Amino acid sequence: MMKKNVWKGVFFLLPSMAGVSIFVLLPFLDVLRRAFTSAIGGQFVGISNFQSVLTNDAFRQAAGNSIRFTVICIPLLLLSSLALSLWIRRIGKRGGFFKSIYLIPMAIPVSSIVLLWKYFFHGQGLLNGFLHLFGISGADWMNTKYSFWILVFTYLWKNIGYDVILWLAGLSAIPESIYEAARVDGAGERECLFYITLPNLLPSFFTITVLSLLNSFKVFREAYLIGGSYPEEHMYLLQHVFQNWFRDLSLDKLSAAAVLVFFIIFVLILLLKNRLQKEDNI
Repeated sequence: MMKKNVWKGVFFLLPSMAGVSIFVLLPFLDVLRRAFTSAIGGQFVGISNFQSVLTNDAFRQAAGNSIRFTVICIPLLLLSSLALSLWIRRIGKRGGFFKSIYLIPMAIPVSSIVLLWKYFFHGQGLLNGFLHLFGISGADWMNTKYSFWILVFTYLWKNIGYDVILWLAGLSAIPESIYEAARVDGAGERECLFYITLPNLLPSFFTITVLSLLNSFKVFREAYLIGGSYPEEHMYLLQHVFQNWFRDLSLDKLSAAAVLVFFIIFVLILLLKNRLQKEDNI
């Protein structure tokens, strides 16, 4: 009977497995093949494509900006969203209003957000008009090094509500009886936070970190709408390189770069998962 149920499960999974194979696995294998062959003729070239990518100035610039963006944004997003979720949980039923408020940025179309930023940060925009009131000369903020920080703010503003909801889901899974027992033993808010709340949020931390990392790649939409294919150098991301190589049909370099980025992200996720598992077992 159990064997029959297993085959039923396999049968129902077949459509999903077929979809993943056709639209994910096979394209990835093709990209992997192209990473080791020439764009014209398809001859095997070994690691030549990877060497071309790693010595390419545009790729280095974009990789540096992308790493900097991730290193700054992910910790800021995790800490700020966790703090907000703890505050919302503390205020109880009144927190429902703030949940809705924080989710509003996710419902706003990207093009509308970019239009708002252009109106605010343009050389003749609202921010410069405000600065001129105090005799401070402004700038075309979208075309300066500060454009990077506009992108950081956009990412945080758009994703903080999503992470707050995920943190709240993790907080709701912690039994209230644990807190009650700790308070009976004399534990205060500080002890409850560091010895109950945070350790029990480790599984949620892994999920939220991975999702935040993946969402950080979606910021290319805003960067492209603000600066196009060749934005200000501080806003030039890996996705810009990929798009420009695709437009130029440099499929060999594009495939090699995609494989590099995939394996770097894959290794980072594995390291994070193993680290959290070790801490969970302590």
